[in-house]
Amino acid sequence: MPAPVALQLYTLRELAEKNYEQVVRTVAEIGYAGVEPAGFPGSSPEQAGKLFKSLGLKVPSAHLPLPLGDDRQFALDTAHALGTKRLISGFGPDQFNSMDNIKSSCDRFNEAASVATAHGMTYGIHNHWWEFSRIEDRWVYEVMLEHLSADVFFEVDIYWVQTGGPDPVEVVRQLGERAPILHIKDGPCDRELDMTAVGDGIVDIPGVIAAGKAYTKWHIVELDRCATDMVEAVRKSYQYLVGNGLAEGNV
Repeated sequence: MPAPVALQLYTLRELAEKNYEQVVRTVAEIGYAGVEPAGFPGSSPEQAGKLFKSLGLKVPSAHLPLPLGDDRQFALDTAHALGTKRLISGFGPDQFNSMDNIKSSCDRFNEAASVATAHGMTYGIHNHWWEFSRIEDRWVYEVMLEHLSADVFFEVDIYWVQTGGPDPVEVVRQLGERAPILHIKDGPCDRELDMTAVGDGIVDIPGVIAAGKAYTKWHIVELDRCATDMVEAVRKSYQYLVGNGLAEGNV
């Protein structure tokens, strides 16, 4: 049986700003098995957690600040309110533009993972294209692997991997059990151009999913931006993944 499919709610952020509950209900009606929150406009983690549960939506992970310093308790409490065990965040391009900055970023990720582990949770990195760019004739992510604790997992955004340069099929295969969650998105793999519904772009979605089949726990659809209506793109992405037996939905 394929891994279940969730939606990263950042995808529908503009609509969520107007009516968060209605957006979540729409996601459930489409058939998504879960949601990955990234903020709670007009709501709270506690209210959102109750809403998700009432609609039968799982929360495989949540995008939160690193559980460090002033954000430590907020991140842990939010994850608890949502009923998730996976905390995910990341850094911008400037934190990966030199070997020293890469190591410093990895040190922070390792510290975050240590806090998460101490509280019965896990910590993962969500990537963009810059972790899959070149530095001193090497891929940034491969440098990261030399400095990261084994406790840090990857939420592999396959679209940004391909936009950065590497083949996402090979990256997912290489990371293996360190990539329990895949961010599924599609499009032209150009930093400036809009994304498409999953299945309408150039990413080898079936190949990526096959590469991670042994280890993938969740597929999470996320579209940062899209030239077409976003709700329709979310619906079409679900239909493509579930209709082709690539992911499992609730309906």
